[in-house]
Amino acid sequence: MTSTASTPTASTRRYDLDWLRIIAFGLLIFYHIGMFFNTEDWHAKSTHMNDAMEPLMWLSSPWRLPLLFFISGVAIRFLSDKLGAIRFAGDRFWRLFPVILFGMYVIVAPQTWVQLQRSGEIGPDFWTFYQGYAFVWDGPWSIQTPTWNHLWYVAYLFVYAMLLAPLIPMLRGVADSKAMRVVGTLFSRPVLGPILMIALPVLPFMLIRFTLSNQFETTHNLIWDWANHANSFAILLYGYFFAKNEALWAAVDRALPWCAAITGLSLVYLYICYSDWSAVEPHPVLLWTARIDRIVFAWTIILTLLGLARRFLNRDNAARRYLTEAVFPYYILHQTIIVVWGFFIGSLGFGVWTEFWILIAVTVTGCGLGYELVKRVPLLRPVMGLKWRRSGGRLQVNP
Repeated sequence: MTSTASTPTASTRRYDLDWLRIIAFGLLIFYHIGMFFNTEDWHAKSTHMNDAMEPLMWLSSPWRLPLLFFISGVAIRFLSDKLGAIRFAGDRFWRLFPVILFGMYVIVAPQTWVQLQRSGEIGPDFWTFYQGYAFVWDGPWSIQTPTWNHLWYVAYLFVYAMLLAPLIPMLRGVADSKAMRVVGTLFSRPVLGPILMIALPVLPFMLIRFTLSNQFETTHNLIWDWANHANSFAILLYGYFFAKNEALWAAVDRALPWCAAITGLSLVYLYICYSDWSAVEPHPVLLWTARIDRIVFAWTIILTLLGLARRFLNRDNAARRYLTEAVFPYYILHQTIIVVWGFFIGSLGFGVWTEFWILIAVTVTGCGLGYELVKRVPLLRPVMGLKWRRSGGRLQVNP
């Protein structure tokens, strides 16, 4: 594929989606560094907590993980078409389930150790803690253990893939149906197309917001996280149905100026609201306008990023090749590094900016060194989201 927004074929690498996946995971890493410093409750906190970054962090929350689920939906379409339903289920099981188990019992455990020390529930001895963490289900503390913390995305993606596997023939039939081609053609029309592209896909998320979200706050508890499931599963299906529909991708290109304009206006409005949310809450009109705009913003910024990436990022280079493989191990490792090192440096009396730059340096270096180790140790590769051995072949978009 060229670097322009030309339509992809089934055998073409989607470099644009690779880059968006890298960017989304990168933002997630910096978001969690911000969680160490903001005023929201988290596993470890700086003594210099402040709300300076919170409006920007809140502006990234509506779309960052949905974008990853959308890209995962695209990946599911390409991979399931290549492997078939049964082999697809096996591939997803062996690529994701070992990551979840290893992540819960090895990667995430130190985060819980830090959090329980902060709450005064345990002493500093890690092994004594770990026996309760690993071998007493729903351990003797305020936190249900073992837990997956930031790896909830992997757990949910695994469950969604297993649920979709037996439905692959039906889903493929719907995605390739005449009705979906008509939808793509309709969305590609001048003026009306961008309006429909923006308005219609938002409606399910509006429905979820005014029904499930009122009853089920986001908890990352697999059994009770119904509003989060509805949103995440829906956007994943959007990715699946977009994946090979050339008319829909053409509609993304046509809608780009409209989406960019709405996204820009929403950014300004929501930033103003988030900068003084206590002044917005008492006014129902302002409150619900912000809540509705948040839903529209989440979809338009995803469309904007998809359109911009098709236009400017659909190209290969050495950085993309490195980061496409590295970013998933980075994601797995980063939060444990942030929490443990943040807990350590928080007691050393540094100023807030010194803590901030130390934490960035340690996180990036730790992720980089961790990845370099993992990719060289065959037994670590599958539990860190990599294939058993490095392949010279080209892969489709990674989940």
